[in-house]
Amino acid sequence: MQAHIIRRELIPFLLSFAALVAGTLLIDAVLHQLQLVWIGRYLGIPGTLLIVGSFAYSMRKRKLIKLGHPAQLLVWHERMAWLGSLLVLAHAGIHFNSILGWLAVLAMLVIVCSGLIGKRRLDSSRRHLQEVRAQMQQRGATPAELEDQTYWDSLTFDAVKQWRSVHFPITLAFVVLGLGHIFAVFLFWGWK
Repeated sequence: MQAHIIRRELIPFLLSFAALVAGTLLIDAVLHQLQLVWIGRYLGIPGTLLIVGSFAYSMRKRKLIKLGHPAQLLVWHERMAWLGSLLVLAHAGIHFNSILGWLAVLAMLVIVCSGLIGKRRLDSSRRHLQEVRAQMQQRGATPAELEDQTYWDSLTFDAVKQWRSVHFPITLAFVVLGLGHIFAVFLFWGWK
């Protein structure tokens, strides 16, 4: 069971996060090698637009928009948020000239980790609950027995679904910090 959890949950999480970090380092290295570091300054714009676009899933889930199929929007949410995060991290590079920007980057990394962990835990809990119910139905369990036997598993699944209560406030903090960073950029921009 332990190896199963590591293979199914921990390794995909680590690979996705490692790909994000490696991609960021690669983009930064290529920009430095080609003496195009100035491009990194502007990667924050498409990265931010991708992250903003990924909110379509959240808006659909909360019934603020009616367009799109939720399952497909979730896939796009994950991909756009990951790619947007990659570009924002490449934008941040290894330059420490904005504390507000770095706080936003830190919040974004926590959101990415939260999203990756939450997705894996929710999928795992859902699969486990479905497997237990399927096994019990094969053994001929009545609906009442099924409900009794899966009660605690259902509670666990519901508790895992509550990870969003952590994901959302961190996202809100990221939005506020990111907007503060953007505002500060425009405020202190050399407009001359």
